[in-house]
Amino acid sequence: MLYIYTVVLLEIMPVFIAHDLIPEEPNTKLHRYALYSSKVPCGFPSPADDFSEETLNLSEYLIKHPASTFFARAEGESMHGAGINDGDLLVVDRAQPYVQGAIAIVSVCGELTCKQLDLKQQRLLAANSSFPPIPITEDLDTIIEGIVIWVIKNTMQV
Repeated sequence: MLYIYTVVLLEIMPVFIAHDLIPEEPNTKLHRYALYSSKVPCGFPSPADDFSEETLNLSEYLIKHPASTFFARAEGESMHGAGINDGDLLVVDRAQPYVQGAIAIVSVCGELTCKQLDLKQQRLLAANSSFPPIPITEDLDTIIEGIVIWVIKNTMQV
């Protein structure tokens, strides 16, 4: 079973594993990017800052548990209602607790899926009404691989 489990994870991690992003040595310089100190309104325009006051390290910002974090690429339409579209990069944390309504990567009979957890009714929910719920029963080999904590989108995709 462990061998199959490892093969499944390799299929969803073609990009890289989270620990590859964060160096072992604390003195190694990580890439930092400019972070504007003011928020950017999505409604009416406001005067822009001419400079940034802080820097942002994406690895530190996105990954709280490096040893238990992995990335997966979303595929399909079942999670559109949750803002997860085909091609989005999902940041998944195995250390994150399972809570009602969390979006998770779940192995169902060896097949991976991204669904919302309905722990009260023991089922997995799509965020698209065209897809039926998946009941979690003893007959199904169901393993929660991790909780999706970030969705990274490419707004330039055509």
